[in-house]
Amino acid sequence: MPVALKKIFGMIALVALVVIYALVATAVATAHLGTSPWWVHMLYFFLTGLLWVVPAMFIIRWMIRLSAEK
Repeated sequence: MPVALKKIFGMIALVALVVIYALVATAVATAHLGTSPWWVHMLYFFLTGLLWVVPAMFIIRWMIRLSAEK
């Protein structure tokens, strides 16, 4: 499989990760944070806003590793 095709799959995985992660984080917030104070909402969305970077980092490393191997 060509490196360019692998990078396309990586970009599709990144977009899917962001969309699914945002939907799940919002659904969890809607279900559990309805009566919480504003600062709990702020803290939750701050942490979940940063947490998606961890799996994205692994996908990007995979994409970079592929291009370095060729």
